[in-house]
Amino acid sequence: MTFSHKTAAVAGTGFIGPVHVEALRRLGIRVKGILGSSHAKSEVAAKSLGLPRGYASYDEILSDPDVEVVHIATPNRLHREMVIGALEAGKHVVCEKPLATSAAETSELVEQAKKHPTLVTAVNYNVRFYPLALQARDLLQRGAIGRVLSVRGAYIQDWLLKETDWNWRLLIDEGGELRAVGDIGTHWMDLILFLTGLRIESVFADLATLIPVRRRPKVAGSTFQGTEAVESEPIEIKTEDWGSVLFRFSNSARGALCVSQVTAGRKNQITFEIAGSEGSLAWDSEHPNDLWLGHRDKPNEQLIRDPALLASDIRSFASYPGGHNEGFPDTFKQLYRAIYEYLAERDFSRPKLFAGFEDGHQELVLCEAILQSHRAQVWVPVRII
Repeated sequence: MTFSHKTAAVAGTGFIGPVHVEALRRLGIRVKGILGSSHAKSEVAAKSLGLPRGYASYDEILSDPDVEVVHIATPNRLHREMVIGALEAGKHVVCEKPLATSAAETSELVEQAKKHPTLVTAVNYNVRFYPLALQARDLLQRGAIGRVLSVRGAYIQDWLLKETDWNWRLLIDEGGELRAVGDIGTHWMDLILFLTGLRIESVFADLATLIPVRRRPKVAGSTFQGTEAVESEPIEIKTEDWGSVLFRFSNSARGALCVSQVTAGRKNQITFEIAGSEGSLAWDSEHPNDLWLGHRDKPNEQLIRDPALLASDIRSFASYPGGHNEGFPDTFKQLYRAIYEYLAERDFSRPKLFAGFEDGHQELVLCEAILQSHRAQVWVPVRII
């Protein structure tokens, strides 16, 4: 499938924007330029990444006739307006999660996408594209572990453990009312729904802001860039550091998720264990090339990622032979492979492996049900409208 003739531009120069750039280049897709929060930041990022252009404004991306696909990797509050602008300019869209900051906004974006049926509208849920996640999905679809009975897992980090750790995601106005759930919990929920094909019918949640006051640097910086002492000011935090959510699925299965951004030593761990009537599956992103297979009446197994051992229709999403590990950056490459191949085929009626705007909307509906449940301390039904 030929798709490398496409040209993209990336909006966002923080941690994740350059990840998009690198993954696109690995596929041979031309990246025309990048946009930062100022023209100066755009120029610095373009130079450091070796890109032809640092855009002065988002309008410059939208008016650039060479750019066919816009990758949006900006703060959450900007997603809605930037997505609409791209669609109205006739550009395909790959938007970072969450798709927007409320279900009302994501519902609007789903409707906007329907008005542009010849444009690809994707949400950047890259965790789907670990090869063994795709293999787990294949096993589940083939009934290898029988009927799903329960799901448990976590997404935990430590990058916001200290009161001096700071990022725009801490603020409701920038990232939305849910932080740990919205930022990383949605990755886990999207993954589980993708793997199992189930729906979540209701949720019960308990959330906690364990560091209620943080020190915000008076000069903007990034937690990822170091821990040196800087002049700061106290800021009250109203988004959650930790959360626990119970789920009831459409087939009567049960589930449990823990999210944390304050667990020392866990840099970026995603786990799931899916228990079925005839077996179990378990996976850990800190060991992404191993898939555990649990059995009742015979020895357990461990599948090591090897294209020769994967289902035939997902082998192309594992680029290296067995024993040559693939990880986080590779998931972006494989996600964009799926998106750009889909775009090249131009048959938008066929099923797709990547998350679309409907999936992005579903995650915001779930987030709002989780927040409502936490506040009321009751089970809340999930209604996708």
